[in-house]
Amino acid sequence: MVTRSWISWCVAYVPAPVSSGFSRKQAPYRGREKRQRSTVQAAHMPQHQAGRTRNFGPDRADIQADEPVRNRRSGPFFKTHPNLGNWKQVLFMNDVTGVSFLPLGGTGEIGMNLNLYRQGETWLAVDCGIGFSGNDTPEAEIILPDPVFIAERRKALAGLVVTHAHEDHLGAIAHLWPQLGCPVYVTPFAAAVLRRKLGEAGLVQQVPIHVVAPGSAFTVGPFDLRFVSVTHSVPESQSLVLRTPQGIIVHTGDWKIDPDPQVGPPTDLETFAALGREGVLAMVCDSTNVRTEGPSASEADVRREMTRLIASLEGRIAVTCFASNVARVETLAKAAQAAGRRVAVVGRSLRNLEVAARECGYLSDVPQFLSEQDANSVPDGQILLIVTGSQGEPRSALSRIASDTHPNISLGEGDTVIYSSRMIPGNEQAVIQVQDNLTRRGVRVITDKDHLVHVSGHATGGDVRKLYDLVRPRFLIPVHGEWRHLTANAAIAQELDIEPVLLEDGDILDIRSDGVEIGDTAPTGRLVLDGGRILPMNGGVLAARRRMLFNGMVLGSFAVDDEGYLIGDPKVSAPGLLDMEDPETQRVTEEFGNALDEIPDELRANDATFREAAKTALRRALGRKLQKRPQVDVHLLRV
Repeated sequence: MVTRSWISWCVAYVPAPVSSGFSRKQAPYRGREKRQRSTVQAAHMPQHQAGRTRNFGPDRADIQADEPVRNRRSGPFFKTHPNLGNWKQVLFMNDVTGVSFLPLGGTGEIGMNLNLYRQGETWLAVDCGIGFSGNDTPEAEIILPDPVFIAERRKALAGLVVTHAHEDHLGAIAHLWPQLGCPVYVTPFAAAVLRRKLGEAGLVQQVPIHVVAPGSAFTVGPFDLRFVSVTHSVPESQSLVLRTPQGIIVHTGDWKIDPDPQVGPPTDLETFAALGREGVLAMVCDSTNVRTEGPSASEADVRREMTRLIASLEGRIAVTCFASNVARVETLAKAAQAAGRRVAVVGRSLRNLEVAARECGYLSDVPQFLSEQDANSVPDGQILLIVTGSQGEPRSALSRIASDTHPNISLGEGDTVIYSSRMIPGNEQAVIQVQDNLTRRGVRVITDKDHLVHVSGHATGGDVRKLYDLVRPRFLIPVHGEWRHLTANAAIAQELDIEPVLLEDGDILDIRSDGVEIGDTAPTGRLVLDGGRILPMNGGVLAARRRMLFNGMVLGSFAVDDEGYLIGDPKVSAPGLLDMEDPETQRVTEEFGNALDEIPDELRANDATFREAAKTALRRALGRKLQKRPQVDVHLLRV
């Protein structure tokens, strides 16, 4: 039994005020040292430093605590390696029954899901997904979790289990697998999606893929595992049950409760109830939609409304949704069929989805879809287009259609675009821009604010309460969401007398039969997919790109003789800052040339020192008139 003294440390050090919504004796928040984090996280994350007030964010501003922070660097299974610095930890090798949970991505943020479980000396990865850039990362389009912690321990990594085929859960495998080098365990549909991605990356022959039937038991190294089928917005979504020496752990993955999901079985509540009767030590649970009250709406409701809506519209109809949502694609196909319309898919990810779905037996009762080229031969009132770009991605089909740059598809007056999706946080500006471009062209835009054209694939607060009542886990670990989602999930757990444990990416949670404890922290970070390269988010290349994005770039070019003296006049270019014909450009060029003449002789012999002195000269020539700090570089040519 968990003692009261241990609980008082596990949850939080502070009483919850009456107005907070927490009726129990303490708020369900865990502290940790403050690390660099996103703007959204920083707004909601407790700042734990000894002797300081902890700020629990705008919704928890009335909670305070002055107690010193517990030292998290003294966990029972870790010690600091003398040669690796404080942030690199080495496991003791005699902990054969110990169990740990470590999120490396997706906790405190949307996307980039990458989780690790440790049992004894062996690690298991669960999911490996991408994230998409938001307004805070305009220099990047695809973001990956940094797997450095487990990459350094790849010999101890038994495998990677994928819970479902969404990009934020498997999209990074093709990019990060060379650092992991482990077998991958997936359901048939996820395998079909993954193989196409690996084929594009030239890895399909290298990655060992093990196909596991939905709802079945399997082992990966020492891990005793079982899939439990759940409803989500992609076929064959699974929760993962881990039977460990310390107790049963349930990793929900993405899920919801829908008694009529249209594609695939409903969430297997009977198995969850059986696990609850057996006794569950900890549950790691999706938090994305818990702030929505009541039960989830059903995909069947969307199918009925889509059938009615599409039958009522004239002209061309384009519908955008998440490409992997097979149930929604089937809904659109059947609604179009009922309205006498043919269906064409527009966008590479949708074409890949159709192939993978039909390979696995889905979409078998709807006709083959037309290509975007063939769609133009069908009268406007007899075609329905399913297009990519629901999140405003700049190179997506819908973005190009909205800006009238798509090579095959155009929309205009009398046509309709239906957004059968939600806006992922951070994408609002991009989505609104596309909608505005469509409206400017005379296209009618319909969203879920107008009609029931979308339901979430994630559990509502009502769904979560029902699952917790069935499973009754001893501890609840919220994941898959920003801080406001995690705390809302924790609040629900505490209402049901379940002990919540809030983590950030990098927290290593030691899970024991008699309690849990954050033993240490692991290095985490973000990587950026930049063309064919993977770059660190905080590296020099992207830092320079950010600076150029907001402040521009100035380049000075000049030639010198063998003694380092100018030959001719220097050239200065500042695209995006100064026009070549601008008098200010001429002034800067003249002052740059004068400053180069004044560089001391001792700095002219070495190219490196000469370039640095020239950069300083160019910065001085720019002066303060621009009121910017552009990226400055020079090209030196010795003749």
